[in-house]
Amino acid sequence: MLIGMQELDVNEWEANTNYRNYSRNSKQVQWFWQAIREFDNERRCRLLQFVTGTCRLPVGGFRELVGSNGPQKFCLEKVGKESWLPRSHTCFNRLDLPPYRSYEQLKEKILYAIEETEGFGQE
Repeated sequence: MLIGMQELDVNEWEANTNYRNYSRNSKQVQWFWQAIREFDNERRCRLLQFVTGTCRLPVGGFRELVGSNGPQKFCLEKVGKESWLPRSHTCFNRLDLPPYRSYEQLKEKILYAIEETEGFGQE
């Protein structure tokens, strides 16, 4: 369990997300947000930590996320093949999300990435 978790607002997260090679209407993006809404808060915090390097948000929430170059919103980028796991770029708050063919595959790969790997600050 992550200590000191704050409740993450998925609607705010979604509203403050940029997309590269995907649009808000891409099926993978829709599946991503469906999965995040189904996750409990601990899994959401693990995903946030996987992508940003921290499980905590700034006081101003998702709109005030900071990357290595200053203000940097959460970003989903279409990269790779469906056999790949999602990759994170913590300096840029970016998740490389492959073009998975089903909701089940997307959810399984995200869960594997966030639960079977260790990143910054995890013990």
